[in-house]
Amino acid sequence: MFPPSPSSTFTPTQTVSLQSIEKPFKALVLGSSGTIGSAFVQALQCSPGCSQVVGISRTSHDKFALEDEASIARAAMHEKANGPFSVIVDATGALTIDGQGPEKRLAALNAGQLARAFEVNAIGRALVLKHFIDLLPRQGRCLFAVLSARVGSLSDNKLGGWYGYRASKAAGNMFLQTAAIESHRTRPEAVFAALQPGTVVSKLSSPFQSGHTTVAAEDSVAGLLTALDRLEARAQAWFIDYQGNTIDW
Repeated sequence: MFPPSPSSTFTPTQTVSLQSIEKPFKALVLGSSGTIGSAFVQALQCSPGCSQVVGISRTSHDKFALEDEASIARAAMHEKANGPFSVIVDATGALTIDGQGPEKRLAALNAGQLARAFEVNAIGRALVLKHFIDLLPRQGRCLFAVLSARVGSLSDNKLGGWYGYRASKAAGNMFLQTAAIESHRTRPEAVFAALQPGTVVSKLSSPFQSGHTTVAAEDSVAGLLTALDRLEARAQAWFIDYQGNTIDW
């Protein structure tokens, strides 16, 4: 069973102005063809002062895939000429992989499926960080945000289940946290954050929406961008939800 989303009194913001980022600025979204990724692209295109939004996906960049480091490196090298990007959002990741959803019991675990979850949600995240952090400016405030999930929180795990997804998201969070600590030495004004978008209405999430509070992708993204804009730069990453609440690691 998937842990229910908290009840919400969140009021959506249709146009988000990133007040903390010097304008004009450029933005880059990985996973731009997905429901949440495309919502980030649209929101940033409408954000005052954003001069360019670049989207990266399997369709926009030849053979781009989280399982292929060479393709990640090629995409980063290709976009480096267009940078630096003051806002980078990694909206990649997967809940259902190779047609297999999350395991609910220990008895359902198998090594191959676990390896694939880590390959996509943890190793893929690490490789994106490796190749794309360098596209942030070295001077001035900038944002590097990644899609995570509340189920990746160890302390928030009250219901169990969802083994591979939980563990791979937690590992992805650790990669982000460690990269944030290292990056602070050379980019002290950079903000790193793991994002919990809520149960976003989409075709992929439809099998898991029953009994949960859902949110439209555009409203989730508006909330996330608003929350990101308010975070202070520090020598570690943040873990927040679309309502601006901090989540314990």
